[in-house]
Amino acid sequence: MTLLPFLLAILPGIAIALFIYFRDIREPEPYGLLILSALFGVISFFIARGLGFLLHNFIFVDAEGKLYELLSAFVFIGLVGEGIKFLFLRGQTFYYKHFNQPFDGIVYAIMLGIGYATAENILYVLNWNSDASILRMFTTVPANAVFAVIMGYFLGEAKLFKNKIFLYSALALIVPAFAHGYYDYFLNLVNIPGLWVGAIVSVVIVVVLVQLAYRRRKNAVIK
Repeated sequence: MTLLPFLLAILPGIAIALFIYFRDIREPEPYGLLILSALFGVISFFIARGLGFLLHNFIFVDAEGKLYELLSAFVFIGLVGEGIKFLFLRGQTFYYKHFNQPFDGIVYAIMLGIGYATAENILYVLNWNSDASILRMFTTVPANAVFAVIMGYFLGEAKLFKNKIFLYSALALIVPAFAHGYYDYFLNLVNIPGLWVGAIVSVVIVVVLVQLAYRRRKNAVIK
């Protein structure tokens, strides 16, 4: 195996992280907290992987049936994966004193999502002979970036509007979990050209959502 697969696993995440960091021009977040968020993402991946494995083995559903496919995508992967990320972001990052602007929610969520996706990509590299693993590598990072932007946006709103903190916190979990589940379910249905299209569309969505969120709340300060 050459160095190329490992570069493909980590470079997309670095590129998206740098894009988000340099977009946060008003008050950049401390490097240490950004790195810590990325590490939280790596930890989240392995916790989610373990819980997903346990659920697969303890919930007895026909592995060939549609119900199993839906449970696998929307619960074992989508809800569990985004749920673990949410616990780190809502339980830890949410209370940082540097989280003082709504856009900061997106910054921290992106860093955590990139850590999660990079860990997942490295696992795919270790299974480089698997066609499915190779194909998934091209969509994992941009897809997780989309989920992170959504989660981070709603957490930023939760911090800004304290009277609606429960509503926005719930949306920060439910919407990305559904999107993640849909992504995983859809990924098993499309062909190779479809994956490339999905990856490109995901990147475009990230850029557009970040721009919209930044313009909407660029002058807002959390008190």
